[in-house]
Amino acid sequence: MKLQVQARTAYAYTGGKPWQGDGPCIVFIHGALNDHSVWTLLARWYAHHGYRVLAVDQPGHGRSEGPPLASIEALADWVLALLDAAGARTAHLVGHSMGSLVALEAASRAPARAAGLVMVGTAYPMKVSDALLATARDDPGRAIAMVNAFSHSGIAAKPSYPGPGAWLRGGASALMHRTQDGAEGNLFEHDFRVCDAYANGLEAAGRVTCRAHLVVGTRDVMTPAKATRELAGMLDATVSRIVSGHALMQEAPDAVLNAMRAAIPA
Repeated sequence: MKLQVQARTAYAYTGGKPWQGDGPCIVFIHGALNDHSVWTLLARWYAHHGYRVLAVDQPGHGRSEGPPLASIEALADWVLALLDAAGARTAHLVGHSMGSLVALEAASRAPARAAGLVMVGTAYPMKVSDALLATARDDPGRAIAMVNAFSHSGIAAKPSYPGPGAWLRGGASALMHRTQDGAEGNLFEHDFRVCDAYANGLEAAGRVTCRAHLVVGTRDVMTPAKATRELAGMLDATVSRIVSGHALMQEAPDAVLNAMRAAIPA
């Protein structure tokens, strides 16, 4: 589905169901150098279990018109404007990695509009090493390979997991390269600098009034579970720990779905 958001075209996947009615809504917000497709399983499950779903492409990513926005705060305002464009008064806000910070900030800016907050593969602060930022600037292809290696907890998943013909690392690499190649400028460096610069997480958490749930990977080296303790305390959040690396939705899809169903019952 395409919407006009802040005078630009935005794309949101609706989970295989038409966007209609006035039922409960979930917005899924992807992480750095990703797009809506990382949410396919979750988006389809909720769309077929009574929810209206918007799995978005952020500005400058995938099918949404650019340019990419300069901060987590600007992205949070964009998500709220997207809800306006879709005619959704409230929504559960679900984000992965960079998208989890966007969901947090949006929930803090409009507490009455956030029916729930789920932060997947999150941490605060979400600092990025100088070495990775420099590699992202100078050699994005090499940086993509580095992040792809860091994001998965093992060299290879068991055969045909999570489905026949699946190749976790190959699929993740292809998605990042496609998103980078279709973007305005160096989107990889841009997204990681946006994560690194966000400094309002604890203040935002203090303004959130909805129920919060964190879903973290016990083998995540990008956003390690220990980096969520203060944030979880500020949000009084329920924490689900899953045996996975940073690419939780791809590496442990069933476990993430079960954690989501506990956070947002159908």
